[in-house]
Amino acid sequence: MGKFVLRGLAQSIARELTPKNIHVAHFVIDGAIRSAVRQDPLDNPDSTLDPDAFAQCLQRRFAQTYLSILRQPRSAWTYEVELRPWVENF
Repeated sequence: MGKFVLRGLAQSIARELTPKNIHVAHFVIDGAIRSAVRQDPLDNPDSTLDPDAFAQCLQRRFAQTYLSILRQPRSAWTYEVELRPWVENF
């Protein structure tokens, strides 16, 4: 429920500030980070985010994504980006 509140807050602020040419975007990193204490279950490999891959993603892909969102034309702004494990079921 807390994440939904953050999403709603970001959308509300975006609606208020978009006319002032201020782009508000909500970034969600939704997944458990693998560690020595939290390993992937044997029956569900790759269900957590690998910390090295996650860090690379943040450094490369998210940096590229942030920059892309920053440079978006105003007529097609993105308001939300999500990073999730690829094996997640919806």
